[in-house]
Amino acid sequence: MKKIRLLFTGVGRRVELIQAFRQAALTLDKDLLLYGEDISDTAPALTFCDRRIWLCPIKDKNYIDELLCKSIEEKIDLIIPTIDTNLMLLAENRVDFETNGIKVLISDPDKVALCRDKNDTSQFFIDCGLKAPLPVNDWREYKGGYPAFIKPKDGSSSIDAYKIENEQELELYAGQVPDYIIQPFIEGKEYTIDIFCDWKGNPVSIVPRERLQVRSGEVLKTRIKLDSCMMEEAEKLCRAFKPCGPITVQLIRDKDGVDWFIEMNPRFGGGAPLSMKAGANSAEGILRLLCGEYPAGCKDIEDGAIYSRFDQSVCIGTGRQKVKGVIFDLDDTLYSEKEYVRSGFRAVAQYLGGRYEDRLWEFFRNGKQPFDELLKTMGRENDLDAVVAVYRSHKPDIHLYDGVDGVLKELKYQGYKIGLITDGRPEGQKNKIEALGLEELMDDIIITDELGGVQFRKPCDIAFRIIQNKWRIPMSQIIYIADNTEKDFQAPQQLGMKSMWCQNEDGLYHSTVLTVADNIKGIDSITGILKGFI
Repeated sequence: MKKIRLLFTGVGRRVELIQAFRQAALTLDKDLLLYGEDISDTAPALTFCDRRIWLCPIKDKNYIDELLCKSIEEKIDLIIPTIDTNLMLLAENRVDFETNGIKVLISDPDKVALCRDKNDTSQFFIDCGLKAPLPVNDWREYKGGYPAFIKPKDGSSSIDAYKIENEQELELYAGQVPDYIIQPFIEGKEYTIDIFCDWKGNPVSIVPRERLQVRSGEVLKTRIKLDSCMMEEAEKLCRAFKPCGPITVQLIRDKDGVDWFIEMNPRFGGGAPLSMKAGANSAEGILRLLCGEYPAGCKDIEDGAIYSRFDQSVCIGTGRQKVKGVIFDLDDTLYSEKEYVRSGFRAVAQYLGGRYEDRLWEFFRNGKQPFDELLKTMGRENDLDAVVAVYRSHKPDIHLYDGVDGVLKELKYQGYKIGLITDGRPEGQKNKIEALGLEELMDDIIITDELGGVQFRKPCDIAFRIIQNKWRIPMSQIIYIADNTEKDFQAPQQLGMKSMWCQNEDGLYHSTVLTVADNIKGIDSITGILKGFI
């Protein structure tokens, strides 16, 4: 299965959005790798990504070049912007990315431009045959009556947006709000329409929802309202705008039932995951489009559903609190997985009755399927299933890294809880654990596949929760040590555990991408750092 690689720029607090894509990949059985970029290394959503990317600030002249180079290097399939500030840059440079096989979820530059200037936005609504309060750019010329509304013409998140009661207030705020527009204040119920379209601007889902409670421009409580009039109006917008992917539209329905369109943003709105939860799963739609499939229409959207959002903390930097429990990964953390591979090749060579171990290893090192290649040269392709079974079931000749046995025994002697969480087929992992003598050293061992299948492999957090629940130790007093930056650290960091990255340069999954886990090298470093916690 091809791995799908998505990069979210300016990911900030978009934890729900990241989780929506993670769930979509699980539902569709897609192999997904999520990258996050943000100017702040403490952005909480970075913790929920598989990898993080560092770039210069958006205003830097090298931003696009750095983003393009990093996207090529990491083989990114799709860039998804989440903030307004880089939308125009990405729209203007989209061709450069697409030339290199990288899609950008962004509409055409002229459409992005009209969203950024609220003068043009209002005129666009009117040109589509919709109602919109016309803006005025000079407070002295405003004749629309009071209350009025003043805001920056390219603003977002309700920053510097104010309700004005009289001319004196208007003059005051006009001197404080940069590059403003003024509009008549529309009294009524506020709505957001989450629209998702395919690459060519054809609507896949249109979901209006009432904004029941808002904080700093982002919805806290919302009610799904599949209003036919709003949905027809949204279709008019799509025919004229031709959005690429998501677009968020805001309107106010007055006491007479007239819809006044206020603004729109050609990106996922902060509340877009709420529409996904109601059944309009645009995250699934994007993954399907990337795989050459067309997303199914949304027929089962939960009309009338109410969603309420809340804040939640995530640990992005651990302190030096004493730990009481240590959980280890297995492969390439406690022993060399390459040693296991060589052991398996020896077993296969013995089964085939020849000295084939080195040939299998050479195929493996060159990135080829070793069993397929060897059997092809031997004319024994029909033996593939039997050979794979021999490899998976063999009793491995493997050893713990130097010093590991002493560390584990010392931890056990001092009374600390020790656990092991490992992914993989149960038979093979059990053979490894037995060969290494870990059953006697560990208090708890979880092979994630035994919990119910591959969906429980890391980064799923179930195994970590099970061990913490058994130990009755606070998450903050448990440390997890592992080697694979792509999957090992998401769950423990999101749960508030401490983490250590065992940077195994000889491992199968050696990576130079830093995580928020402490960076250590080898078991000697593990021993030294643990002394600071224990």
